[in-house]
Amino acid sequence: MEFFEEHIADSPLQLRQHNPGFWQVTIDAPPLNLFGPELLDGLEELVKRMRQSPELRVIVFDSAVEEFFIAHFDVVKGQEILKRKTASGIPPWMDVAMQLRESPVISIVSIRGRTRGVGIEFATACDLRFASEKAVFGQFEVGVSTIPGGGSMEFLPLVVGRARALELVVGADDIDAVTAEKYGLINRLLPDDQLDAFVFNLAQRISQFDPVITGQAKTMINKRSPQPSVDDLKDSRTAFIQSTLRPERKRVNQRLQEWGIQHYNDFELNVGSYLNRIGDDGDGL
Repeated sequence: MEFFEEHIADSPLQLRQHNPGFWQVTIDAPPLNLFGPELLDGLEELVKRMRQSPELRVIVFDSAVEEFFIAHFDVVKGQEILKRKTASGIPPWMDVAMQLRESPVISIVSIRGRTRGVGIEFATACDLRFASEKAVFGQFEVGVSTIPGGGSMEFLPLVVGRARALELVVGADDIDAVTAEKYGLINRLLPDDQLDAFVFNLAQRISQFDPVITGQAKTMINKRSPQPSVDDLKDSRTAFIQSTLRPERKRVNQRLQEWGIQHYNDFELNVGSYLNRIGDDGDGL
């Protein structure tokens, strides 16, 4: 039985508190669930509330948009995010990511549909990742002449290893959920009709445990695991910004606009296959 439900501020995040120890946060920004300033606003408010909720043990992130968990960074409104300052000095999304990572609360992502760019960076900043066979993953930035600037240069090698991180980043292709599980990008792959129940039952189970002990367990595992440095996170964001300003990107941007980036269409559904043609000359679209 639900304990409480609300939208977080004016963001696309729907918060459902199943009990004081278990929150579920659903991203609802159709048609693509782009990562824009409104989503960031909601996440900043969410981590603030997490710090003020000592009984909270576990939080689940999922999507109300079946075909997309998070499509990618909102390239139209992105400058608003890039100009923001934080008290930590870390760029704003990375500040949220590090708060999720360092929080005693166990964060879980439940994924069906496409999760690309900052979507993967969001997922790998969280503690546990589960996906259905409908999930698709892609770190496509290098394919469009930019550098991932939201944490994948730091988080991906920790999750999948150096060689597979290089394949995902430099190959810039989509991978299916079977491959994602094999690579360690997700904890496990579940049949689509079992994903929600599995994640709910796991979170419900954790929410009944002693919050001091669950938090201590996460803190101890964090201390025994490699952690991204603040300097590296800042360097990645700088590299992302500088790569977007290169004059060579003009032709790439034109091609992306021709393909209809940020509209619900075949390009957004199949980004990886389109990037096979990103270097083509002429009108062969």
